[in-house]
Amino acid sequence: MRSILVVLVALLVAGCGDTIINVPNQPSAVTSSTTAATSNKLEFRVTGNASSARIRYSTPLDGLVQTTTTLPFFTSFSTKADDMFVSLEVTPISYSAIVNNPFLSAQILVNNTLFREATSTDFFLYTISVSGVWRR
Repeated sequence: MRSILVVLVALLVAGCGDTIINVPNQPSAVTSSTTAATSNKLEFRVTGNASSARIRYSTPLDGLVQTTTTLPFFTSFSTKADDMFVSLEVTPISYSAIVNNPFLSAQILVNNTLFREATSTDFFLYTISVSGVWRR
């Protein structure tokens, strides 16, 4: 009985990994503009080797959207707003039995520039999330 407990604890410890959240440490440059509002493209990207994932994101048109899909997942929208709260949450549902090194990445890009990112490299099916107020 004791040996089974030791083996289970060893397997749990071996499955642990790191969760990394990258937030830019420099504020965006402030510029004043008197030109007409231009459209900005916001994109949500989810990649990794999970078999499937539950994805939740917010847009001004659709509100909070939840979908279950295979990876990779990409969606985008355009806006003329000067500022906007955006969020992206990803929960892996399962990993294939042949995956040795799990990986999951959630990114929010604005005009093809990384705004927020979170990654995870563990077998636990924990949610990773990124959010923030984007300002022009």
